[in-house]
Amino acid sequence: MPTSSASTTDSAKSNGGGVQSLERAFDLLERMADAGGEVGLSELSASSGLPLPTIHRLMRTLVACGYVRQQPNRRYALGPRLIRLGESSARLLGTWARPYLARLVEETGETANMALLDGDEIVYVAQVPSKHSMRMFTEVGRRVLPHSTGVGKALLASFPPEEVRALLSRTGMPAATEKTITTADGFLAALEDVRLQGFAVDDNEQEIGVRCLAVPVPDSPTAAAISISGPAGRVTEAATDKIVPVLQQVALELSQALASSGPAV
Repeated sequence: MPTSSASTTDSAKSNGGGVQSLERAFDLLERMADAGGEVGLSELSASSGLPLPTIHRLMRTLVACGYVRQQPNRRYALGPRLIRLGESSARLLGTWARPYLARLVEETGETANMALLDGDEIVYVAQVPSKHSMRMFTEVGRRVLPHSTGVGKALLASFPPEEVRALLSRTGMPAATEKTITTADGFLAALEDVRLQGFAVDDNEQEIGVRCLAVPVPDSPTAAAISISGPAGRVTEAATDKIVPVLQQVALELSQALASSGPAV
């Protein structure tokens, strides 16, 4: 028996409504993340333009699934189940980045890294080592404070100064070497240099004898940066002039690859 036109229309509306609800739910999660991870329903309504009953219905579903939790103060916070998704996504991001890091190694001769800003810390998610016998090695999964790293500077350069100060007050600024920047004013001045130059430098600040050059991955779905690291005797000022354009080009190509959508299903 042929399907009636009304039945087909109802089905399309149902499917469309499901897709719309999914889009709205992800939009609310992203707005919560942008707001620091905890918001009230009225704030979500004001920022999203959705009516309160719609937001309340979506949040009830997200709470039931464990992706959001309701706090004692009745505000909503991102839930622990998102951690598993984030960890898996970070691993995949590192996997996707490896061919681009391999190109960096091929063109610069130095070890290439990818790092993310995770909370107040930098976490390394991918690395391709240099072919030199003397090379740098950073364990994937290693966490460091951002103030002593090139990738940390590259990632925080786009943040408002007050947010950077707040982060530094939470983490402290311990000296990894005698070259480490240990004052908020000094670090903010270094971030201004990053904005002017278009790249960040770790000049013996994390480890004596090691220099790193880093750039952010533009428009990355999460704050990400790529870098090369090597002995200070190789990563000289003259080498910097040749390496930075390669870093910037690879970062742009990686950004475009991350933004491109796969085949329709």
